[in-house]
Order: sequence, then structure tokens, then C-alpha cells
Amino acid sequence: MKKITKFKKELVVSFLLVTFYLFSRLCRLTLMPIFTDEAIYIRWAEIARYDAYWRFISLSDGKQPLFVWLMMVVIPYIKDPLFAGRLISVGAGLVTAIGLFLLSRELFKKDLVGFLAAGLYLFYPFAMVYDRMALMDGMVGMFAVWALYFEVLLVKTFRLDVALILGMVIGLGTLTKSSGFFNLYLLPFSLLLFPWQDKKRAKKFFLWLGLVLIAVVESQVMYLILRLSPLFNTIASKNSVFIYSFKEWLTHPFRFWWGNLRGLWDWFIGYFSWPVFGLLAFSVLTIWRHFRKKVLLLIWFIAPLIALAFFGRVLYPRFIFFMTLTLLPLAALTLSQLYGFLKKPWLIVIVSLLGSFFWLRSDWQLLTTPYIADIPKADKNQYFNDWPAGGGVKEVVAFLNEESKKGKIYVATEGTFGPLPYALEVYLYKNHNVEIHGFWPLQEKIPPQATESAQIKSAYFVFNQTQEVPANWPLKIIARYRKGIGDVYLTLCQVILTNEN
Repeated sequence: MKKITKFKKELVVSFLLVTFYLFSRLCRLTLMPIFTDEAIYIRWAEIARYDAYWRFISLSDGKQPLFVWLMMVVIPYIKDPLFAGRLISVGAGLVTAIGLFLLSRELFKKDLVGFLAAGLYLFYPFAMVYDRMALMDGMVGMFAVWALYFEVLLVKTFRLDVALILGMVIGLGTLTKSSGFFNLYLLPFSLLLFPWQDKKRAKKFFLWLGLVLIAVVESQVMYLILRLSPLFNTIASKNSVFIYSFKEWLTHPFRFWWGNLRGLWDWFIGYFSWPVFGLLAFSVLTIWRHFRKKVLLLIWFIAPLIALAFFGRVLYPRFIFFMTLTLLPLAALTLSQLYGFLKKPWLIVIVSLLGSFFWLRSDWQLLTTPYIADIPKADKNQYFNDWPAGGGVKEVVAFLNEESKKGKIYVATEGTFGPLPYALEVYLYKNHNVEIHGFWPLQEKIPPQATESAQIKSAYFVFNQTQEVPANWPLKIIARYRKGIGDVYLTLCQVILTNEN
């Protein structure tokens, strides 16, 4: 009878967590303007869907294709392509929360720790941002959590089926983004949980080694799929934009690491918050309890962080998202101990609300007024208030759709890759009355294609980075759309006929 009652309670808690997760992620999902990289990925998915030759189109920019492939499947069934793309991340976040529950329960043998870890993920502002954007980083975090879970299972069970699933998870992670390789690099640290005191440890170690070899080979065979494309080598070229090669690093091994580390730490605290960090710190201070398990979780955060600090050339907060997820079980463990100490439900609620105040405030802002959300400035500027943000795109698309009902129109954009023209093409590629062409860099005079088109149909020019419309160009400003609360605008102009045209 007790088991049935416990099962019912767990079922109710699971239902509430899933329901609240879906509400928090799906509510106003397209409120945040389309971001540069989102526009690129969604446009790739649209192209790949209609042309099998371009199924590896993401490799043209050195990006692994799994995220684009998943969007390619979903986009045909949902009217808004931005909603469709972000829906992939919403699904990935749900799977991440489930993975955190299973990982925490497996490590600490308490359902409560598992539920608390999943609950922390639900309110985690870092997750709130990336579960609601069509970016690869949410899926990277998902595969990281599940890879660690199966690595823990493998070192405890020594089962072939676990090794095969682990190999698949690692392989899919590497097909998502290059940071997915950390799931492979960190695999040996799972030996922290190996039963070294067992009399048959030598036999078990070689069995584990054989199973790991199977998982590694399977993951790399999956990654070899990318060699079907002649663009495979672009991945290394793209990685070099963000990461120093070992040869380059040797010329300045300690020159950038401290500055990088400080920046990464500021972003981490900006999302994690000091109160929740306090829960983590308490778990570390009592590290003798579950020592090896805690060290394993800490290594999955510290090792990638240090590697990024040493080798990072161009860094963004999203790069550390996946590595912060293994800290949530540690904070959840402290919470479970705190709950056991307080015992009284009303005290537990008060402490929980006080500890999560900063998270709840950030979550509310992200769902209502994201451009003022209390998140790191680097992300707030990129996604809401600076030129990479897509503020004004919906308005321009609506205007161009209306104009195209009168006849064919020509649209020139500042840029050939990124927010323009991709953000417009994402919505207008099916409108055969709209012809879009990108130009970069802009010259002293307006592109002749724009003025030539203006002689036979309505022609427009859209500026994104340029804030002052060239005075000598034959343009009439129709509207300027502010990006968030920044001093940056998306400007829509009409090309006008003059005697010089």
C-alpha cells in the first residue's frame, strides 16, 4: 500500500513538473525576436527540406547538421517557422530535465534529489533562455546530461546495451556541435565510481574498457556520416574561429586564460545566482559525503570550463550552458538535506522562495519583458538590444507581405548572411511576389540592381547594422524599428526614382 501511495505522489509531482515546464517554455514562445543564428539555422532547414542535395548545408558554415535536420522535419507542420525551430529546443529541454532526474536519482539514490534537480532546471534562467531559442546549445546540454547518466550506469552495471546506448548518445552529441566531444573526453572520469575495492576489479576493469571501446567506436562511426559531404573539413575551420589550435596556444599559453576565465565566471554567476551558488558551495564543503560522486559532477563543470578559458578565442555565454547542468544535482542534494532539517512545509516553502527569488524574477522578465531581463549583458545585448537581435523583422515582413499583394516587389538587404537577408527569407521564401537580394559590403553608391528594379516595380532597402541611411542614396525612410532598449534600429526604406536613376 505504501508503494502505491508513493507511486501516486511521484506521478502527481512528475505531472506538475512537466505541465509547468511546457507552460513556461511554450508561453509566448515567439516573444523574443529572431536572433541571427536562429535565422540562419531555420533558413538552412527550409532549404534542406526542399533540396536533398543541401541536406548537409550547415557544413557550409562549419556547423554539424543534427539540429537543422530535426527542424527540417518539424517546419512543414507548423505555420510559424520560428515557433517550429524553437519547439525543437523546448523538446530538448524536457528530455534534459528527465535526464537530470534519472542522473541525480542514480547517483544519490533518492527520488527527492531527482525531482529537485529537475525542478531547479525548470526555473534555471540559463535553461529558460536556451530552451526557448532555436539554437543548438539546448541539445548540447541534453546530450551531455544523458551521456553522463549512461556513463555512470556503464561503470556500475557493465552491460552491453548500456554501452551501445552511450555510444549513440555521444555520437548524436558530436553531430549537434563540436562541444559534444566533451562527452567523450570526460568519459574516463566515470572510473571515479568504479568498484575498486571489488576482488574481481581487474576482470571488471577490462570488461568496462571493452564496453567503452565499443561505445567510442560506435560514436565515431556515427560522426563519419559527415564525411559524406565534401564540406566536412569546414568544421575544423569554423572551430578555429572560436578556439585556438594547440599550436597557436603554445605561442601564448597563459596570455588570455585569466581574462577568459573571469568572463566565463561572470556569465556563470549571472545565470546561476549567488543564492543557488550557496547551495552548491555547501555541497562542496561537505564533499566527504558522496565524495566520488560529487567530484565527478564537479569535473564535468570544471574541466570544460578550464579548457575553454585556455583555448577560447571568441566566447559567448551559451558555450558554458551544458557544463553548468551537472551542478544542479549538487544544489538539489543540499536542498534535500535542508528539507530534511527544516521538516515544516511552510518553512521549506519560504526558504525555497527566498533562494530562488533571482531566478523567478529573471524567468518572469524573460516571459514578459525580455529586453530588460536580469541575465548577463552579453546575452541581453545579442538577443534583444543590439544588431544581432531581430527586432523589427516581424513588422518589416508584415509590411512586405501587404505590399506584395499589389504586385511584385524587390527587396535589397544590408548583408548576405545572417539576420539579413535570412530573417526575411525565413518568412517570405514562399511569396513569389517578393524578390530578395543581399549586398555586403555596401559601397559608396546604392547597388544598381536596386535602382533598376525601382523603375519597373516597388523596391525597398533594409538596413540592420548601418544606423545612418546614406544621404546620397535615393531612399525614403518608411520606418525605423528599435531593437529592445538599445540605440540600434532596423530601418526600412523605399528606393525612389530620380532623374539620375
